[in-house]
Amino acid sequence: MYVLENELARATVQPLGAELSSFLRKDLDNLEYIWPADPAVWARHAPVLFPIVGRLPQDQYQHAGRTYSLPQHGFARDQPFVLVRHTPAELVLELRDNEQTRAAFPFAFRLRISYRLAGPMLTVGWEVENSGAEELPFSIGAHPAFRCPLLPGETFEDYAFEFDEPVTLHRYLLQNGLLTGETELVLDQETQLPLSYALFENDALVLKDVHFNHLTLRSRRSGRAVRVRFDGFPYLGLWTKAPGAPFVCIEPWQGVASSVTDSGALIDKEGIRILGPGQEHATSYSITIE
Repeated sequence: MYVLENELARATVQPLGAELSSFLRKDLDNLEYIWPADPAVWARHAPVLFPIVGRLPQDQYQHAGRTYSLPQHGFARDQPFVLVRHTPAELVLELRDNEQTRAAFPFAFRLRISYRLAGPMLTVGWEVENSGAEELPFSIGAHPAFRCPLLPGETFEDYAFEFDEPVTLHRYLLQNGLLTGETELVLDQETQLPLSYALFENDALVLKDVHFNHLTLRSRRSGRAVRVRFDGFPYLGLWTKAPGAPFVCIEPWQGVASSVTDSGALIDKEGIRILGPGQEHATSYSITIE
């Protein structure tokens, strides 16, 4: 485990998957904000989604005349990362393609994940490099799960997603993890989306063409909150394991699940980015705990 710490907060990251496993406020009685990955409910904290976001049809894709198997959200979350740099305020971990990854994804890559702590804000950075001689198709996304409720005596329904300005949201519906092409109105020029398990009865809320870059999860009783900033992310997922799981995920994505009519070719998958040999892609998002 690697620890970042200052006078207000402490974050812990595990080398497996370079996954954030704890983020707490020291000045608020060590209040923990990250879901503890209870295996009886959902055994992850905040996995990194790479080299795909979402599910493929039958968990398979075609490339160069061959069929490959790739699980939902890819394999980075289950790969050991190596340490590049670690200070009290910064951590950088790296994954390179290897024999195991090439069996499912026959491309050369370097993925660096960084964590930088400043006060109660943690910035998560991603750098993807094409280290091979052919084009690299990929998507990347975040999946942090936040404890909800945060405090004893609160309920899931005491919380709401808050937007900085009125928004109209349509969710893109899923069937067995694949997009159906159908949509459903969720909000119409409103600034709050109250939480309920009924929202998630039919899987995650998948949002496309996201035009806002902040979302806050706040308790309407205690005022405790998590604020996530995501610039340059065209997709956003909101999810909990309904019914009854005491967490909710705010997931900035640069990719999305395949559709039920997907061709099966990886380069045709919605949200796939293409890097030429030697090219890099860098992006980040941040979490502020209040």
